[in-house]
Amino acid sequence: MKKNIYQVFTRLFGNTQTNNRPWGTIEQNGIGKFSDFTDKALREIKQLGITHIWYTGVPHHALINDYTQFGISNDHPSIVKGRAGSPYAVKDYYSVNPDLADYPSCRNQEFFDLVNRTHQAGMKVIIDIVPNHVARVYQGRNNPEGVEDFGASDDSSVEYHKHNNFYYIPNQAFSVPEQLAEYPPLGGEKHLNLTVPYQEFPAKWTGNGSRLATPKFDDWYETVKVNYGVKPDGTKDFPQLPEEYRQLDHHAHFQFWQGKEIPDSWVKFRDIALYWLKQGVDGFRYDMAEMVPVEFWSYLNSSIKQINPDAFLLAEVYQRDLYRDYIHLGKMDYLYDKVDLYDSLKAVMQGHGSTSEIRRIQHQLADIEHHMLHFLENHDEQRIASPEFAGNAEKAKPAMLVSACLSSAPTMIYFGQEVGEPGAENAGFGQSSRTSIFDYIGVPHHQRWMNHGQFDGALLSQSEQSLRSFYQTLLSLTLSEFALTGQYHDLYAANYDNFADMQHQLYAFARSDKQQKLIVATNFSDTYSKDLDLIIPPALIQDWQLSDGEYALLDKLNGRHHTLRVINQQGLIALNFDPLASLFLCLG
Repeated sequence: MKKNIYQVFTRLFGNTQTNNRPWGTIEQNGIGKFSDFTDKALREIKQLGITHIWYTGVPHHALINDYTQFGISNDHPSIVKGRAGSPYAVKDYYSVNPDLADYPSCRNQEFFDLVNRTHQAGMKVIIDIVPNHVARVYQGRNNPEGVEDFGASDDSSVEYHKHNNFYYIPNQAFSVPEQLAEYPPLGGEKHLNLTVPYQEFPAKWTGNGSRLATPKFDDWYETVKVNYGVKPDGTKDFPQLPEEYRQLDHHAHFQFWQGKEIPDSWVKFRDIALYWLKQGVDGFRYDMAEMVPVEFWSYLNSSIKQINPDAFLLAEVYQRDLYRDYIHLGKMDYLYDKVDLYDSLKAVMQGHGSTSEIRRIQHQLADIEHHMLHFLENHDEQRIASPEFAGNAEKAKPAMLVSACLSSAPTMIYFGQEVGEPGAENAGFGQSSRTSIFDYIGVPHHQRWMNHGQFDGALLSQSEQSLRSFYQTLLSLTLSEFALTGQYHDLYAANYDNFADMQHQLYAFARSDKQQKLIVATNFSDTYSKDLDLIIPPALIQDWQLSDGEYALLDKLNGRHHTLRVINQQGLIALNFDPLASLFLCLG
């Protein structure tokens, strides 16, 4: 069965405030809590066709609020992006974000309660692990016995040591980017914690690898890079995996690392992952996994799979030439299919791409298609409904159908996508067109579905309700129609001439197993239509063992009936490709 992921930015999900003041405080703009994920909310998410929830922004990261009464140090505003902080500048991996708790002293327990509620609702839980970098000031307040903080035992007098957790710039002090004078923290607000400049000596390498004591504004200056035993010259200070391990399972990988001397950072992140597994978390999304050596992933993921063979392991990797390394050597379950499918679908939706690219991608990734997670939105990307992307949430329908059904890989949607959220707010540090991950902000379309905690969609417009119904029907079909995990059959080549002047907007393919045959056909154009007989080539008719005659087809997405005519072992389906047509035709 396929898997469907609902990525939710945890801080924003339950927020009912609508002020949306740029750089607004938590009191002005509001915040969502773990407790906002009620049993009703989780049931509604489950009924959307979801199997896993990725709770984004759970680990305790640097932020501006004062929690000193709970033993938590204040974070300097100069090294916090936005007011709410970046979820990818983690300052304590054994605690959760105190902003998200009704009672910050009980924050971990409140998250564990959410994990249990999610399981009771029939879904699994994914959280972030950000292995490449941590907050500039890391301070654990919930460390298990024997666990010390990142950097606590580092020799900061040298740039590199195998067991240092960070890289250092000896004899130089860190200073914040010069551009912060032009784009000041907190939007220029005077703040008590800004009266004394942030101090760090010696300076550490910045998270994106910058070796400057004064990084650039576009650098990840709020974070420091973690040392995995890669020397400054790029050579590796740890054992290499033999090439034959590409074909071996996680048990063999786990055994390979036993008794070998590995960098301290490897052990620290392994212990973090195993801790959260013991708390009931079912999997992890790894931020910028390609910035960490693949050997570490072999070590970490094989350790995880020894504990939970079904753990869901998803990596953010953008370099095509590394895909198979991270799957076969790094033992990842899934990688982002961003550079190929997402980018190509976005281009088609914007009117300057071609659906022929979909066919190329599916062919080139055929051997790893199951491992390439599909999406049209996530926290890093522009909202579909924003003018910068498509300007109309309806344009997502053909792309969403292709994204969800093209392969046996999981599909992910981002909260609010299903109701056409445009991400238009000027939140402060965050950019419009993307729902801010750095600020306290409301999410208007999503709030209308939330309806002040009723989670019944009563405030949605008719078009928003219709869009959500489309997503629910489609995602539910991907879970119930097992042919989607069967064999892929290209229909684009056989219909290339048939598509005529719409070869860049139309697309069709089939998937099948022994019990079921499915045909997916789409029109990405929102203005042009075409009527044609979709050709099912003789090779596929023979593979499906269909004799000449007529066969009933049901479009399970739209509730309409069609007919497959087989004449001289070639199939024909009379179809109306209306603007944004999205057809899910089921035979048998």
